[in-house]
Amino acid sequence: MTSLADLPLREDLRGRQPYGAPQRPARVALNVNENTHGVPEDVAEDIVAALREAVTTLHRYPDREFTALRESLARYLGHGVQVEQVWAGNGSNEVIQHVLQAFGGPARSVLGFPPTYSMHSILAGSTGTRWVEGERDEGFEISPETVVREIERTRPDLVFLCGPNNPTGTGLGLDTIRAAYEATDGIVFVDAAYAEFMPTDHENALTLLPGRERLIVSRTMSKAFAFAGARVGYMAADPAVVDALRLVRLPYHLSSLTQAAAIAALAHTGEMLARVDEIKEQRDRIERELPELGFSPWPSEANFVLFGGVADPARTWSELLERDVLVRNLSIPHTLRVSAGTEAETSEFLSALAEVGGAAA
Repeated sequence: MTSLADLPLREDLRGRQPYGAPQRPARVALNVNENTHGVPEDVAEDIVAALREAVTTLHRYPDREFTALRESLARYLGHGVQVEQVWAGNGSNEVIQHVLQAFGGPARSVLGFPPTYSMHSILAGSTGTRWVEGERDEGFEISPETVVREIERTRPDLVFLCGPNNPTGTGLGLDTIRAAYEATDGIVFVDAAYAEFMPTDHENALTLLPGRERLIVSRTMSKAFAFAGARVGYMAADPAVVDALRLVRLPYHLSSLTQAAAIAALAHTGEMLARVDEIKEQRDRIERELPELGFSPWPSEANFVLFGGVADPARTWSELLERDVLVRNLSIPHTLRVSAGTEAETSEFLSALAEVGGAAA
């Protein structure tokens, strides 16, 4: 049987592992930061109606500029963002790939701050961009002083910041983004996939876009809009950056069905964001109750909680799975991560964890 070793694979891809969280069947799946509340029935009905209409034109290519979707996204983002500043892809991963294809590549580097979203380094590798790692501060934070120090040390062509950070949930201050932008002549990319879960009084990175033509802020519909299966990510930046991404995108990369479904969902923004408030309540509940079980959660601004004090993460993960509860073991020493589910799912997780135990002495 042929293996990768038998193929003329690019040398820089040899030994790499593909991205992927364990896909195990579990009644309470809280491992990949999905919106467990799902799409409300009335929203689903409108999406189905939009898809039914789109199906009648599938013999034609979709709008390659996905203009109506960009208009909807610009309205949703607010903060003065105009349609010509918006770009979208099949999940924020494709948006990240476009950015790296346009501004990274061989002989260029991107600075990231692990632990962070693992696709950043994977996509860097797949585009031939050298991945360099910066150090975080205590508590997984990144101060302005730290980001400047790491930029000066590594001299990257791109800087990737994740806020709220995955997998730690840590927030990202606007002062850190400003400092990063001023310290480099390259692209500063802010992955804000979990922005809707931040405290309501938290400053929005979108407010920094005016006058900063090298700043990109990306978002996704996977989390707040329960659209993980639809694959819609997007970003806002200077129109010139959007023009650059047109150079590397595949023709007609967003299908007519994807565009129709996303526009229909965005028409129900208020209803979908009400679900976000429910998820935030369960996240905060997890943070409150974990210490009572002997664990130490990090403060989270996302829809998940990373918690420490786990004596044997692999064993605790396995014993939770035996009870039909699936969380994420990220191989960060003595930690596990759990997504905030429905009230019932959160209760089952906490009950199972109390039964399993596993807190370090």
